[in-house]
Amino acid sequence: MAKVRVAVLCGGRSGEHEISLRSSEAILKGLDPAKYEVSRIFISPEGRWEPGPILPEPGANPGIDVVFPILHGTFGEDGTVQGLLELADLAYVGPGVMASAVAMDKDVLKRLLSERGIPVVEWATLWRGRYDVSVLAGLFPYPVFVKPANLGSSVGISKVARPEELDAALQHAAQFDRKLLMERGITGREFECSVMGNEDPIAAIPCEVLPSRAFYDYEDKYLLDTAKTVLPAQLEPAQTEEIRRLAVEAYRAAGCEGMSRVDFLMESATGRLYVNEINTIPGFTSISMYPKMWEAAGVPFAALLDRLIGFALDRQRAKHATRFTR
Repeated sequence: MAKVRVAVLCGGRSGEHEISLRSSEAILKGLDPAKYEVSRIFISPEGRWEPGPILPEPGANPGIDVVFPILHGTFGEDGTVQGLLELADLAYVGPGVMASAVAMDKDVLKRLLSERGIPVVEWATLWRGRYDVSVLAGLFPYPVFVKPANLGSSVGISKVARPEELDAALQHAAQFDRKLLMERGITGREFECSVMGNEDPIAAIPCEVLPSRAFYDYEDKYLLDTAKTVLPAQLEPAQTEEIRRLAVEAYRAAGCEGMSRVDFLMESATGRLYVNEINTIPGFTSISMYPKMWEAAGVPFAALLDRLIGFALDRQRAKHATRFTR
């Protein structure tokens, strides 16, 4: 059988550029050369494509059967690249345009999950330069979290312990997005749960994240190597199943396909679970939990890549059975 031609798309115009490169290296090493003919497409921090861009025209990219976009954050995880791949009529790994855009916008995702009865932490949505700090200061008990609405890997997020710290946190977040979120702080535990699939998604074994800092920030995730993870998470069986159930429900609510990682908070005082966010292109680095959770569930890294590419090709075949003209 002919090898499947996979283009791994990495880098990008994002604060998570370096993480994308590390994820792409793991994927390139993990793809079985007996099954795949693999190429790498690099996008520089300035947005230049090397060796050349994917063209937004069906049939214009003959050397590619499926794209594996591993572009974390803006201009990659937010539906923009997914739109390009739809125009090019190329199969691609991960959620489509709508789900990617919804999951990237934390405000829109919270509203959508709330409408479906899925618990999320209380929040307020703000716009750069259009908020009154004196009004916001008393909105929630402290600590509160301030974050850009559209970013990942905890870039731009601050944990605010006192009202006098709020303005600086808002200004910091506003460097990364025009739209901001302010959330009630949750004292408790953090969990992650990997999900994959198209029409019938399944959840892996959840893990617990034990930050070494005030919260699981960028440095803790990627630089310090001091945060710890517990896999499987030490939970009662009913709690584990509830995380898995909510992960699948959140995945479906956002319209995800292919893969996503759903992150949770568990409040110590109440034991209540909250969906914190959905990552539609989770990390695939050597320390990333998305593949590690699947490995714990009996799906090793190479087999996981096979499945994700299979979901992409299945979806493409389903699209080709759809009429786009009268």
